[in-house]
Amino acid sequence: MLLQASTQLISTERRDYPEWHHGRSDFAVWYIEIDQAEVIQYLGHIKNFFSDLLIDSNQRQYHITLFVCGFLTPKSSHYDDDFEIDTLKQQIQALNSLEIETFELEINGLDSFSSALFLQVEDNNKILDGIRQQLAQYSDEIAALEYCPHITLGLYNDAWQSDLVLDRIQSIAIKPFKIQVKYLTFGYYKAQILQGLLYPYHQIRLG
Repeated sequence: MLLQASTQLISTERRDYPEWHHGRSDFAVWYIEIDQAEVIQYLGHIKNFFSDLLIDSNQRQYHITLFVCGFLTPKSSHYDDDFEIDTLKQQIQALNSLEIETFELEINGLDSFSSALFLQVEDNNKILDGIRQQLAQYSDEIAALEYCPHITLGLYNDAWQSDLVLDRIQSIAIKPFKIQVKYLTFGYYKAQILQGLLYPYHQIRLG
């Protein structure tokens, strides 16, 4: 459990964050989209149990982030979190060369960052690590922290006490389940829309 007792969570501010996007629009990531209908329904059920604690403007599809790329740009970088199309082409070529087969990931527990509730993802065969190593050959990850594969359920709407969330996590039984990964997706979201939709830009079919 990452979330510690007797701490205060971070509330998400509903604003534009111009100091981050500097007028740029498309923030890009590699991700695995959750597209199994029964899984999406189950995730929604869990999220509803915490709905009073989470922001209600979340439109983003359930997904597992693989690698945070930065602001998509067709030309040379201006900011250190710009991501050029030429770099994307190199990453696509590198991933294609791996010839990755379809694989499974296991979802097996609830946890929380200081700002977001999430479900834990188990990558027992370290497939995600291998994918990330290939991507990192051509681009430094933006805001890189120790990688923790997860499915975000929502961002907190207030600076709640962590004990409130911990108590609720302990009161709900999470049944472990597996997801089938058949695609890796490169896409982006609109930086000016808080928790807006992910738009796929390129997909790599596995197997």
